[in-house]
Amino acid sequence: MGRKISVRDLDVRGRRVFVRVDFNVPLLRGGVADDTRLRASLPTLRLILERGGRPVVASHLGRPKGRPVPEMSLEPVADRLGRLLGSRVRLAPDCIGPAAEGPARDLAPGETLLLENLRFHPEEEKNDPAFARGLADLTDLYVNDAFGSAHRAHASVVGVPRLLPPAAAGLLMEAEIEALGRLRDRPEKPYVAILGGAKVSDKIDLVLNLITKVDVLLIGGAMAHTFLGARGVPVGASRVEEDRFEPVRAIVTRAMDSGVRLHLPIDHVVAASPDPGETPRTTAGPMIDAGLVGLDVGPRTREAYAAEIRTARTIFWNGPLGLCELPPYDEGTRFLARAIASTSAFSVVGGGDSIAAVNRLGIGPHFKHLSTGGGAALEFLAGVDLPGLQALADAPGGLVLRDTEKRQ
Repeated sequence: MGRKISVRDLDVRGRRVFVRVDFNVPLLRGGVADDTRLRASLPTLRLILERGGRPVVASHLGRPKGRPVPEMSLEPVADRLGRLLGSRVRLAPDCIGPAAEGPARDLAPGETLLLENLRFHPEEEKNDPAFARGLADLTDLYVNDAFGSAHRAHASVVGVPRLLPPAAAGLLMEAEIEALGRLRDRPEKPYVAILGGAKVSDKIDLVLNLITKVDVLLIGGAMAHTFLGARGVPVGASRVEEDRFEPVRAIVTRAMDSGVRLHLPIDHVVAASPDPGETPRTTAGPMIDAGLVGLDVGPRTREAYAAEIRTARTIFWNGPLGLCELPPYDEGTRFLARAIASTSAFSVVGGGDSIAAVNRLGIGPHFKHLSTGGGAALEFLAGVDLPGLQALADAPGGLVLRDTEKRQ
């Protein structure tokens, strides 16, 4: 991955800067329930403001299906963002047309304008040229700081940058490219990947690509039940994707042929259901009795996985190892999070549930990078060329990006 033009390379003084961000945040009772993604954008926005630029910020929120939905308005986001920045953030009633053009034109130094939800218009997801032109006409420069949307060929991701060259990467985008690029292209060995979550089907391509990079693959969460089921191990009433048995068997075979140590749970914490009042118990081995559901990896699995983690120089973790939002079935995820945090390895965590677990434990600073990329990160690591990255301008000379830990 060559270096991209950075927001640091742009002369933003006195100019309006279109900043594509990922503010697709959870809302609760009219407010922002988790502002992690807002905080991640602050370095880029502050840099632009400090250098005399005027940010015009754009994001989607939710799935309004191309029509205005009041419950998906970015109004609460504008309020929280203003408090985080410590400066005024105005909300435009729309993202194109006169309702956006007037506020963008009148934007004063030190102010930030947040456009209303891009997906209130179906043209955003269709990458409509006229819609892209309407967005581009609001500003002078383009910066993409939304790695989490880089896998979407939408108007604000690929249409606008073509109209406002050179399209630059924001500071968060840079950090994501650097950290994930290191995992994909130049991992230090031994390299351990931990994959959890609910579905194998979302991660087939990722796992196949990881097998060419990693030394150890640790599988947990509900997706482990599909791996076990494909081996003929009974997993009780646990969720199993039987239609993915053949790809899973191919993964296991390829791992063996490549010398990759692929670990599956050797015990589980199970119950009849996760409902309150049900008594959890630990299995003696990988098999789960009929009528019981696997809800977390067991203590022997945790110790075996932690032993592999302690040998690693590079670690990638995506997806919880159990029902992490519901104690006591969060203990496996918490145990592994602490094990990763205690190492000196280059460690990257991806996925909302995994990052939430890290944040709940207060150990985020012990990880080298917390990726907000979601599906974009998984596609990037699977070897997919993301349209949002292709739309950004290459830096002169095609210099290799600096390692994350060397960035200041």
